[in-house]
Amino acid sequence: MDEKDRLILSLMQNNGRISFSEIGKVVGLTAMGAKKRVEKLLKDKVKIKALLNTDKLQLAMIAMEVENSDYLRKILNKFQNCPRIIRFFVTTGSYNLFAIIFAEDYKSLESVTLENCSLRAQEGVRRYEVYPIREVYYEPFLDIKVVANKQDGTPCGISCSSCKSYTEARCLGCPASKMYKGKF
Repeated sequence: MDEKDRLILSLMQNNGRISFSEIGKVVGLTAMGAKKRVEKLLKDKVKIKALLNTDKLQLAMIAMEVENSDYLRKILNKFQNCPRIIRFFVTTGSYNLFAIIFAEDYKSLESVTLENCSLRAQEGVRRYEVYPIREVYYEPFLDIKVVANKQDGTPCGISCSSCKSYTEARCLGCPASKMYKGKF
């Protein structure tokens, strides 16, 4: 990656809809030259996607100590398509799995961190800490999975209908499920 590539990435990070001709003017390329550079970056190093503003959501960082790598892989596989999990991070410290999750409000956050669908309830989790995120600095836009076609069940296989928080209207349910009562 050279200086022009870094400048192009910087421009695209500030405005993902910037035109090739605008990029070319700033970088010193023709529109076609800018297009070729962007296409090469997209092929090798860059992904363009829509991000959602998290200002109106409740975010949390979850720290877990998972017993071993087999349990860790099971958790990662089970929750791979969970729309509430923004990102997983595997680390080498005493807490070896971190997740950033979202909920629509504090009651839903409490439910998704305590009920059977929570990461806490998974086999192999020894310790579990939840840190509600009060404020996001610099950039509140994150890549939250939006599910267009709701399914009968949930990606993790845990039914909302068997959840006490859901039946008592303290949780809106899984955003990937037809049972979901929220706006995502």
